Amino acid sequence: RTELAKDFITGGQNNVGLRVPEHTVALALLKEFEKQGGLGIAAPSANRFGAVSPTTASAVKIELADFLSEKDQILDGGPCLVGVESTIINCTQNKPSILRPGAVTKEMVEDSLGITIDLNTSNSESMQIKAAGLLESHYAPNAKIFLTGSPTLGDGFIALESFTTPSGAVRVASPKTNEEYAQVLYEAFRLADIKGLKRVFVIPPTGGGIAVAINDRLSKSAFEK
Repeated sequence: RTELAKDFITGGQNNVGLRVPEHTVALALLKEFEKQGGLGIAAPSANRFGAVSPTTASAVKIELADFLSEKDQILDGGPCLVGVESTIINCTQNKPSILRPGAVTKEMVEDSLGITIDLNTSNSESMQIKAAGLLESHYAPNAKIFLTGSPTLGDGFIALESFTTPSGAVRVASPKTNEEYAQVLYEAFRLADIKGLKRVFVIPPTGGGIAVAINDRLSKSAFEK
């Protein structure tokens, strides 16, 4: 960090996290702010600590409505294109490493840098850096999430469309691909809470790419690993 990033931005840390959005509305906001003399926008994610991340403007309103003033505004750019949170890359060491996997995959970073990097989502290095989503328990809905076992009558169920819904289970998401899985995961968690479900059983996706990020979020949200 430099003097441009004050303590209220970094939480008193010596490091600063930077990101550039891909969304046209967010980019337009940044460019307009720059025209007015702004150097950047410092902001947390639009959810309460540890809660399920909102992926639509309506979900943001539900999440934060009780904490907003009349002057606060919600900028609606449509549903999140990816769904799960962004990749966090630690660049404070000689060799970069990924602390939180996202749509920018390990392979993409390695192709860009021309070196191999580590995926450190739960080791001592990631614990030394305070950043979003690094706690062992995070992203969890009110319903208890299970990554093993089978649902019974009245339990929620999330899996790729190719998996048949068990008898008596309440299907809350049927994504066709891993990419769609990432897009709908948090909305499925919210739907489970809206329906008042106590338990949700999830069949995690397999493979690399975005599946790594999805499984990271599922592991942190699970009641029973």
